[in-house]
Amino acid sequence: MSDPLLKVSGLSITNTANPALPPILDNLSLEVSRGEAVAIVGRSGAGKSVLGRALVGWIERPLGLQSGRIEIAGEDILAARGGDLQRLRGTGIGYVGADPTRVFDPTLSVGTQIAEKYRMLRPDVSMKEALERVHELFDLVRIPEARHRMDELPSKYSGGMIQRAAIVDAIIGETKVVVADNVTQPLDVTVAAQIIRLFQDLRERLGTAFVFITSSVPVIKDFADRIIVMDEGRVVEEGPTQQLIDAPKTQQAETMIAQSPRIWGAQAPESLSAADVMNRPPALAITGLKRSYKVRRKDRLFGKVEVQAVRGADFDVYPGESLAIVGESGCGKSTLMRLLTWLEAPDEGSVSFEGRNVGAFTTKERFDLRAQLQLVLQDPYGSIPAHWTIGRTISESLRLHSKLGGKERRAKVEATMAEVGLDPSLHDKLPSGLSAGQRQRINVARAIVLEPKVLLLDETFSALDPMEQTPLIELFRQLQRDRAITCIFISHDLALVRRVASRVAVMYLGRIVEAGPNDELFLNPRHPYTRALLSAAPTLEASPYDPAECLVDGEPPSPIRLPPGCAFAERCPAAQAKCRESDPHLHTAGERIRVACHFPLAPDKVVKSEAIPAE
Repeated sequence: MSDPLLKVSGLSITNTANPALPPILDNLSLEVSRGEAVAIVGRSGAGKSVLGRALVGWIERPLGLQSGRIEIAGEDILAARGGDLQRLRGTGIGYVGADPTRVFDPTLSVGTQIAEKYRMLRPDVSMKEALERVHELFDLVRIPEARHRMDELPSKYSGGMIQRAAIVDAIIGETKVVVADNVTQPLDVTVAAQIIRLFQDLRERLGTAFVFITSSVPVIKDFADRIIVMDEGRVVEEGPTQQLIDAPKTQQAETMIAQSPRIWGAQAPESLSAADVMNRPPALAITGLKRSYKVRRKDRLFGKVEVQAVRGADFDVYPGESLAIVGESGCGKSTLMRLLTWLEAPDEGSVSFEGRNVGAFTTKERFDLRAQLQLVLQDPYGSIPAHWTIGRTISESLRLHSKLGGKERRAKVEATMAEVGLDPSLHDKLPSGLSAGQRQRINVARAIVLEPKVLLLDETFSALDPMEQTPLIELFRQLQRDRAITCIFISHDLALVRRVASRVAVMYLGRIVEAGPNDELFLNPRHPYTRALLSAAPTLEASPYDPAECLVDGEPPSPIRLPPGCAFAERCPAAQAKCRESDPHLHTAGERIRVACHFPLAPDKVVKSEAIPAE
């Protein structure tokens, strides 16, 4: 490779707190040319994120640099100090991480913060000129209502928008290289696909080079020119993207590609039949659920506007069933989850558990309901107390909801740990040092130790790479078989949903727009929005849905200013006059299929299951 823009030579980084451990990065070397997109892939613990932070000069204790150079256009960023380091981070190389909320001060507007960074890099630029530059880049990355959004605090941004703002922050100084560390992992599929297309656009317009760090090969299949496979801090294989996918030469690359989830050839969990539904009452019945929030208007001293988070949800969940709720960021999925668990009360509508309206429960009855309706959260790190032993974390709910003595509690906790694949000898250990997958097993054990009837999983698997997801998916399948637990999954990961859910409900701007059995929804979507979501799903298989034809651009309309008629109409490629005038409601479109669309996709416009080859 001639004249590389980024050159890493003999980089070794160790854990100074425990020098006996193997190096985190071990004599690693790589090069990236101008305008090139290189993907760094590998399992969790391979050293990818440490490499990503090292590329921008962030090597902080307990990490220590043992040897090596990182050159940006000939300058060693590891040797740079003070103003030179600041300049290199602003104009040489930028960094975008998986959690863009940490980029911004929560007390200042996003536009002001980025403009101040630009002025720091360009002292000759006025604040007015800096804000104009930020506005240009907000338009470039397709943030809607860019001028208005610049004045808002980070908390007002959706996941997709704050990620786009973080990209603007990374390129504001006309950065030559952008390190993108797992940037699509926390995003829903349409926003993730838009981010990848945005990166491609930046490459073509600005000549920006990208180092894309990920655990998912399908995500970078159509973006990266080359793939570099890491394992145990070393480069074990590299090559052109499609060539490496088609013919991996090492066991590590072969395993990673083999474990990349399939969608179209996968076998979905069996769905309940119409007869099954007729013969059993629902575990949860949701009727007309609505929830809005009042937020202050910036243009009026005492003015407020209403955010419509959930606009009328109706569905049932049956015993032993796995229901997944999918949709873009800001569509109301997490608000709906809070309503189902009664962490918040709805403005209208009802949640019934085993035939009883939870709204009519006494305080004691709602407390008892917590034992039967358990929530498993997304963050495997923030949701577990770092100063509690693993046994205490799992047993705390038993202490609150059971009359078991100390010895009985410990025995039950250790049995549950074994059931979820945790070594019971970890009972008296702190969670430090455990992987994300092990931590999520703690969360699962904490939830099922009470033997609940319903589990609600809010993006529980989204922080895990595919190799960590697979054993946890098998765990849930086993738990459902052994315990007959009813599961409700909130997830943006369609490959995961394909494997775990017997039925799927699609949300858009606070409403369910389509619901049906897994196979029907994935292979025969009736709603154009469902098809758009499916077209954005990253997979190594050939997709039956062409993103160029199906994928929608931009963000959904603001839940503060909903348009008349169908909320999807302004993004829908098939919208007609009626769609902009009349709001469609859910209606039956087949056995257990419901869709909210005036002009649902006709049978000759959808994919037949026999057209998709099995794996």
